[in-house]
Amino acid sequence: MLKRLARLCHRRRWSVLGVWVVLLVGLVGLNSTVGGKFLDKFELPGSDSQNAVDLMEAHGFDTRAGAAGQVVFQADDVRDPEVQRGMEQLFAKVDKAVAPGDIVSPYSPEGARQINGDGTIAYAEVNMGDRDSDQYLKVGENVRAIVADTHVPGTRIELGGDAFASAPEFSSEAFGFLAAMIILLIAFGSLLAMGLPLMTALFGIVTGIALVGLVVNVIDMPSFSTQAVAMIGIGVGIDYALFIVTRYREGLHDGLDPEAATLRSLDTAGRAVLFAGTTVIIAVLGMFVIGLDMIRGLAVGISLGVLTTMLASVTLLPAMFGFVGRNIDRLGLPHRKRTEEGGRQSVWYRWSRVIQRCPWPALVASAAVLIVLALPTFAIHLGFGDAGNRPTSDTTRRAYDLISEGFGPGANGPLILAAEAKRGDVDMGALTALSARVGDTPGVASASPPIPGEDGRAALIMVQPTTSPQDQATESLVHRLRDDVIPPAVGGSDTVVHVGGSTAAVADFAELTAQRLPVFIGIVLVLSFLLLMVVFRSVLVPLKAVIMNLLSVGAAYGVMVAVFQWGWGKDLFGLGKDGPIEAWVPMMLFAVIFGLSMDYEVFLLSRIREEYDRTGDNANAVANGLASTARVITAAAAIMFCVFAAFVLGSDRSLKLFGLGLATAVLLDATVVRLILVPATMELLGDRNWWLPRWLDRGLPVVHVESKGEDAERQPEPAGV
Repeated sequence: MLKRLARLCHRRRWSVLGVWVVLLVGLVGLNSTVGGKFLDKFELPGSDSQNAVDLMEAHGFDTRAGAAGQVVFQADDVRDPEVQRGMEQLFAKVDKAVAPGDIVSPYSPEGARQINGDGTIAYAEVNMGDRDSDQYLKVGENVRAIVADTHVPGTRIELGGDAFASAPEFSSEAFGFLAAMIILLIAFGSLLAMGLPLMTALFGIVTGIALVGLVVNVIDMPSFSTQAVAMIGIGVGIDYALFIVTRYREGLHDGLDPEAATLRSLDTAGRAVLFAGTTVIIAVLGMFVIGLDMIRGLAVGISLGVLTTMLASVTLLPAMFGFVGRNIDRLGLPHRKRTEEGGRQSVWYRWSRVIQRCPWPALVASAAVLIVLALPTFAIHLGFGDAGNRPTSDTTRRAYDLISEGFGPGANGPLILAAEAKRGDVDMGALTALSARVGDTPGVASASPPIPGEDGRAALIMVQPTTSPQDQATESLVHRLRDDVIPPAVGGSDTVVHVGGSTAAVADFAELTAQRLPVFIGIVLVLSFLLLMVVFRSVLVPLKAVIMNLLSVGAAYGVMVAVFQWGWGKDLFGLGKDGPIEAWVPMMLFAVIFGLSMDYEVFLLSRIREEYDRTGDNANAVANGLASTARVITAAAAIMFCVFAAFVLGSDRSLKLFGLGLATAVLLDATVVRLILVPATMELLGDRNWWLPRWLDRGLPVVHVESKGEDAERQPEPAGV
């Protein structure tokens, strides 16, 4: 089938290029006119914190249920008439920019608690809920402009909340793309050969992002979805095209004409690309087992990006081969001949022989490196970063610090006890007693009197912890209130009390992902084992792959914990303060790395297996397989590393974390695992690498990731090209 597809795309190259151009322009145009809006909709159906949100919305507490922002200010005396007059004028402008009634001034009766004890720091609450991402950012931009034009003598004004965070100063994707260009130029030694993977990846990525913008009309996706799609799409798109272009050039160098070389490249590397891309999509969609809308949306978005880049690699790229023909090595650089040296003359063959002569030291040393890097994983604390993790150059970080200074660290993430009567009006006396009981609980700085709702059937109690929102002691307080404090206080009554607020929601999300992450990882590893067993007709090869996958991903987790949670080298990575690991990152990283490592695994082991089947000599098969694939795998990994690492330069903490984890995992997988662990273990196991019980061999289907028949028929070039 792939040969027929390759021949069709090669011969009808103008039609294929035209279809892709129309598809790209059409989807981008549709996205600009009818594209959906991204929404950071944080919902945990069935959780206690989500029940609190639902209760507040049902009983008229919409302002407190919405996403919050703050206008924080500091003065010698915030009640000074001149300060109050200037700030109230500012609040009026902000209220108009946001929505009438969506700001609670500290000078109003309901905002009286928003002035600290010595009257030097105060804040106005701004409701930022019920908005899509575009509206959210637009409001933030307008309010930042209003505050920038406001001057109240003797008063320092800062803005708190994600909507008011500083805008990115540059696009980190551009740095990754530039690095990919340089690596491709070094790897291929030709400007034309470099341009084909880049062009193919661009078509696939832009098409994928435009498609995601349309799909968001029917599936909720978080605001950073397009950046995540770009991150993964650039990496896999360039890599997939790199594998196919490499095989095409090999075919030309073997004497094939351009069409035959195209057929061979699709029937060999093209198969591996389809296998690897499909595996990534299946792994990412496997996150549906988590059961959360935000994760589902992100998984769908990344899967669409991988799908479009994969399709571009197996359709657009063969068409471009038809245009390029034998000229792919034109505009070559002086080092090109050296880059094409292979076989026993290559440094990779000699490297493999070094490892094979000392397999035990290589195995122990490389495994020790991965295990040591993975050790911090056992201390992982899942949660979400907030303004406290941003650099002090950001106004939201300065607002966060002011609130901590004036009201205590827990004021940045208060808990909300949402109470509702099953029948009739809520018992305010019982809630007053509950408030007193909560206020005396260790870890609680203060608890407000019950705040009744408009219908009298519900009430809120605002609880301020003594510790910050990211502190594990605050998470423990949430569970203590739910399990030990609230049940005895309302037991026997018809009042139901839920613990909500952003801090409680984060604790619920982290607990949910921690429970379901092992199940997800188990499913992915079993799938990995079965796929590799079918492909390579072996039990030990897939078992090794599963163990090595765990080691490389575990090491990436450990590096993330050391940098982001423990703060090692945080200044180097542009982090303001250490904090928890974003709760969605470990599962997303595992899904993506599983697919990418499968790509390298298949590319390397298929060559080794091919050599073993031909010669029956395991040692030579490992050395020759490594020699023929190491340069391409190294170039592919270097591209992915640079693309992912470029996101560490951005401003979004979650994408910094995701980028560092992916970059670390790819680097370790392509170096320590593929270049040391694989040859060392395969040398030690010898012919046992390919052992498979006969009864299992008879029952398994036969799957060839790379075509066994590489003697692609030679077809003459059509005239008129």
